[in-house]
Amino acid sequence: MTGLAVGCAVLAVVLLIRPTARLDPTPGSAAPIGRLGLTALLAGVGVVVAAAPQLGALALIAGAAAAGSTGLWRRRHRRRAAERVSGHVLETCELLASELGAGRPPGEALDRAATAWPPMAPVAEAFRVGADVPAALRVLAADLDGARDLRVVAAAWQVAHRTGQGLSATVDRVADGLRATAATRRLVTGELASARATARLVAGLPVLALAMGSGAGGDPWGFLLGHPAGLACLACGLGFGLAGLWWIEAIAREAEDAA
Repeated sequence: MTGLAVGCAVLAVVLLIRPTARLDPTPGSAAPIGRLGLTALLAGVGVVVAAAPQLGALALIAGAAAAGSTGLWRRRHRRRAAERVSGHVLETCELLASELGAGRPPGEALDRAATAWPPMAPVAEAFRVGADVPAALRVLAADLDGARDLRVVAAAWQVAHRTGQGLSATVDRVADGLRATAATRRLVTGELASARATARLVAGLPVLALAMGSGAGGDPWGFLLGHPAGLACLACGLGFGLAGLWWIEAIAREAEDAA
């Protein structure tokens, strides 16, 4: 009976991850497939819990822990991707300043920037067809996470176009400001690195304590995985650990955004 329950749960996960092909290719037909997979997953978990309560509880705990860990990993991945984009924005602004300072026309400078960083291609195309370059820069800043500094470049471009001031000097001043901002962000990130490392170390200490308990002749794993009270302790421990990591990341993200 337990094997049948586990098989049902696995089948439910497969249905959720790899849904069957849609007969109706309309956009609205994706929602029923997702609901069907979720219903099958919940049904499979219910069967497991009914057939083997401890196994079902352990599966729920493992699933929740995996979901929380995946969320943390994705947030870290997005943060690093945004940092890389921010670095590309600074390099693009410096390239524009150097090209304009060398006397090249704005269109050629934008083409060189688009060659160095392909996401700038729509901006260069906007200048080529006579469209609004600041608007194209703002669209790119909104579409790419970490490219919000392009809004400053857009504002500088717009001011230089309306007032007739030199675009080269304006973009050069923007590049200086972005370099100072990037230095501040690096300082804040460096200060937050120790807090993040400490949080991960504290989250991993219970595993070390369990290993020490097993080496001392105890059976902490048997208690955590095979006893209802142990499962409750395991769920609470994992929940508090993940909540602490999420809390640290939220504080760090707020500090980085302020910087």
